[in-house]
Amino acid sequence: MNNIPKYTAEFEQFINAKNYNFVGREFVFSAIKSFINQYDRGYFTIIGDPGIGKSAIIAHYVSQNSGVVYYNVEIAGKNHVEEFLKTICTQLIEIAKNKDNTNITANFPDFTTEGSCFLPLLLQQISDRLHPDQRLIITIDGCDRIDINNQPSGSNIFYLPRYLPEKVYFILTRRPFLRDKSGLLIETPAQCLDLSNYPEKNRADIQEYIKNYLYKSPHSERRFSEEKNRKGVSLNLTEKGFDDDETNFMYVREILAAINEDIYPENLQSYYQNHLNKIILVTSKQQTMGLQVLNILVQEQSTSIETIAERLDTDEYEIKVILDNWREFLHLESRATAIYYSLYHASFCDWLSPKIESKC
Repeated sequence: MNNIPKYTAEFEQFINAKNYNFVGREFVFSAIKSFINQYDRGYFTIIGDPGIGKSAIIAHYVSQNSGVVYYNVEIAGKNHVEEFLKTICTQLIEIAKNKDNTNITANFPDFTTEGSCFLPLLLQQISDRLHPDQRLIITIDGCDRIDINNQPSGSNIFYLPRYLPEKVYFILTRRPFLRDKSGLLIETPAQCLDLSNYPEKNRADIQEYIKNYLYKSPHSERRFSEEKNRKGVSLNLTEKGFDDDETNFMYVREILAAINEDIYPENLQSYYQNHLNKIILVTSKQQTMGLQVLNILVQEQSTSIETIAERLDTDEYEIKVILDNWREFLHLESRATAIYYSLYHASFCDWLSPKIESKC
């Protein structure tokens, strides 16, 4: 589609920043294209750990595909449904106006902030006017950050439609989540792509990213060599650069940008501090036990609910409730009859260790 209004300045700035030095991720874009070709409407969700590159994927996608509607929950003030409806409907209204001169916006912006009726109306109006080869694609980055406290219980996050008209697609990104906490009840084609299921492709893209960075920054390779021994194993450095198993773009980007500074650059520390703040917040009613569980995860690296319950002499159900609340920051691995839990990235675990020791 064409003639979509220019994104707001803050969205443009975010897209440009995330799109800088972008490489790879072709397997994601191929999956999106296949989904759109296979279904006449639907929801496509990209799932991934914090820092694995979900926002960059969406930023690159909208930069390469003109006419895609864009919204980012991560930007301050954008996690409320009223702001979402106002921003998205503004873009959709402009699209509708470009399709014909019919006035479907008589009560705008009131309708956009009064529940779930106006958005489906706009989508249907646009769908009815699309040519057979046209598609309306709406991207929402950061669905795990949506504040649902000011929405009625049981309503879809951001009042996203349960049903979609033909040729309308939503592309969402979010961190790992429990299925029953998706916040979405939909009856339309849907597909999820979990980036953790593609470790080899993620590693290959990371290596390409590092090569591109070093090529564009002539002095970085020398600093790489000078600093690798001083920073040691915490940096996961090898003679070739980062460890071949590294898949976290946020970590790699920040370390490369501050290769001759402290082990945890300021941006990375702030990023991890936000993680910790949320971890503490969602288990505030079980704060003491929560900190004890977190300390065990830091010490053991990978462990089961049964082991944690035995260590703390408590009920396994209590431990499961805590770990379920931390799902976005955890890796789960099935071994025999048990599931083993670990923090999503070794660097976060290393940073967390002294913080937890001081609290326990």
